[in-house]
Amino acid sequence: MTFEDLRAELSGRVLVPGDEGFEAAARPWSSAVTQPVAAVVRASDADDVAAVVAHARRAGVPVVAQPTGHGATGGIEDAILLRTGGLDSVEIDAERRVAKVGAGANWGAVQAAAAAHGLTGLAGSNPVVGVTGYTLGGGLSWFGRKYGWASDAVRTFEIVDAEGARTRVGAEDPELFWALRGGGGDFGVVTALEFDLFPAPGLYGGRVLWHGARTAEVFAAFQEITADAPDELSVWFHRLQFPDAPPMVALDVAYLGDPEVGRALLTRLDAIDGPLADKRGTLSVANLGEITAEPTDPSPALSRAELLTDLGDAVVKTLLDEPVAPLADIQIRHLGGAFARADADGGARGPITEPYLLYALGLGFPHIAAAVKSRRAEIVDAIGAHISGLKPYTFLTPEETAAAAFDSSTLARLRAIKRARDPQSVIRANYPVLG
Repeated sequence: MTFEDLRAELSGRVLVPGDEGFEAAARPWSSAVTQPVAAVVRASDADDVAAVVAHARRAGVPVVAQPTGHGATGGIEDAILLRTGGLDSVEIDAERRVAKVGAGANWGAVQAAAAAHGLTGLAGSNPVVGVTGYTLGGGLSWFGRKYGWASDAVRTFEIVDAEGARTRVGAEDPELFWALRGGGGDFGVVTALEFDLFPAPGLYGGRVLWHGARTAEVFAAFQEITADAPDELSVWFHRLQFPDAPPMVALDVAYLGDPEVGRALLTRLDAIDGPLADKRGTLSVANLGEITAEPTDPSPALSRAELLTDLGDAVVKTLLDEPVAPLADIQIRHLGGAFARADADGGARGPITEPYLLYALGLGFPHIAAAVKSRRAEIVDAIGAHISGLKPYTFLTPEETAAAAFDSSTLARLRAIKRARDPQSVIRANYPVLG
């Protein structure tokens, strides 16, 4: 395959194997995934994106768009990898409470711009995660219990369709608009999106960390707080095992509203003696990433997520009594609220009625990767009766398919839209709906 004619059409760069910088450009966020693609294109603008899709259609090869490389799965050896990170504009219309961002914008940039106007987007826990991929997959935010999925907040998408044409997609194209809001990136290459922002009258949040000996007490507090938590409050429980460190247990909290109210809702934690660190306090939504302080550099992460139907005895015994290692983190996120009330016809993501999300994370270094995968599987096997079988799209792993994220009727509808809009499968998501 030759790319000389494509190079002549673009203002961005085309890199092929052997070119200086190709390997770095093709590398995904997780170094546990490899992407020996046919070419990498660094797009400068939406016209570049359109030219790449039109070229791929003529050549009969797929295009995989990755602004940041989060969520990469591999298995795209014949593809053109389209890097849209250069389309990183962020515009805030404070009067309308709307953000318009380019495909390459990350949540850190959006939150910083929105916070200046007392507003927030429905951001996740890591500021370097791209807005586009996160939102196309639904987008599970700290503030989702109050306002629902990030995908439900989208007003319009600007995309390049499978024909290579630039178009704007909103309510006037209900089927495609529905699919783009939570159905993944299989239906067009997004170049920009416009979404609602929400009032941020205050934020109280942070992490409280204890020695692992306090695990039972901390989990009991987690259950008590989440039993009647208002929708403005999100709480995540962690069992942590870092290299060369003792076992630890933590709660991450975020309350969107008056910080004094948030502080009062969490006084239960003050009764647990001996915190190793207590980072709770008033935050700006621009600094939302400080709560979990997740790594912002690429790593060989190996994760697995499951939706929990309950926290019964078998779940508690497995998640609290068994060792964490060789995993680094066993996490339980409280869901409910607006996640469970989402409009099934509003977007492909739809409601999630399961009250908790389990997230198990380890590192994929060669000497422990097999053990990490085995431990994940052991946990799932032990609590299988308390797992619904579905999971959020953005929490899928390379071993899984889009079918794990959607019920049968939603998946069938997504597949019908894919076949109608892109019969040649020119555009390929990290998790294709036809895969």
